[in-house]
Amino acid sequence: MKKTSVCICGGGNLGLVCAGVLAAQGFDVRILTGHPERWHHTVEVIDEKGQTFSGNMERISSSAADVIPGADIVLLCLPGYLIERTLIELSPYIGESSAVGSIVSSTGFFFFAHRIMPGQPLFGFQRVPFICRVKEYGRVGLLLGYKKSISVAIENMADADGFVMLLESMFKTPVGRLESFYEAALTNSNPILHTARLYSMWGDGFEPVSRRILFYADWTDSASELMIEMDREFMALLRALNLREGAVPSLLDYYESTDAASLTAKIRSIGAFKEIMAPMIQTPEGWIPDFGSRYFTEDFAFGLRFIKELAEAHSVAAPTIDRVYAWGISLENRGEQADN
Repeated sequence: MKKTSVCICGGGNLGLVCAGVLAAQGFDVRILTGHPERWHHTVEVIDEKGQTFSGNMERISSSAADVIPGADIVLLCLPGYLIERTLIELSPYIGESSAVGSIVSSTGFFFFAHRIMPGQPLFGFQRVPFICRVKEYGRVGLLLGYKKSISVAIENMADADGFVMLLESMFKTPVGRLESFYEAALTNSNPILHTARLYSMWGDGFEPVSRRILFYADWTDSASELMIEMDREFMALLRALNLREGAVPSLLDYYESTDAASLTAKIRSIGAFKEIMAPMIQTPEGWIPDFGSRYFTEDFAFGLRFIKELAEAHSVAAPTIDRVYAWGISLENRGEQADN
């Protein structure tokens, strides 16, 4: 019986852990990465309980022509800025029945895929199936947490129910099917939570400070107020798109809060977030924003962007989102300079 072939695009945290978990179960795993020379043919993943998954990679390459033809599933584990260009690179080699998906769907995957490969079987997760980190690039990954369940949007598949069952076997987690790709593509997590916090910290300027700020543990009521207002506009967009009630919960509901003060207290109290630092770099004058961080380069251009564009297309007023987005995009050149 032919093994299911999965090509994982991207060699970061999620790509490495997914590769190890799938290979350990006997899937034919191929890797498309910009750094094939740094990958080992045997990958090991250690989970939070000390259980080890180990398996061999069938092919590792930086060329789509080497790993995409014949793949049953192509899974993108990539940051937002790489999704469009990677789909363009892959499209000449993907079979008509191959399922193309993204481990993160809120950075433009469906919007890009609809344009680049219309009619292709597609899938995208609402939230990532694992919390994970790289221990040794291309060889050892850490699976720090499992999800109780995951949700996926599926399009253009004759046997969508069968594909859900396949995903459950791949990730060893119950999988629920979403009603619309919007439920996976649109989120008020990073694109609103992160951008509101960044604007509340630096929307009025970037004066150096004496210490690095904690992103969540130093959360402020002004960040909560801005986030709540952006989320109200986001919820209005979801209603205009006729998404089912509760498909994407409001941030107040998600964090079990009633107003800005209770939301601030809740966010500050989350143990897993306490040590997370704001994206900052140290200079001789003090700490300043790190414009090359994904908080800046991804959450505006490949997160909030799609919310803003859909709001405009559906005549949903979103003045707060517009203001925060315009500010973030105005910093794009600073981010490029930081990368260089």
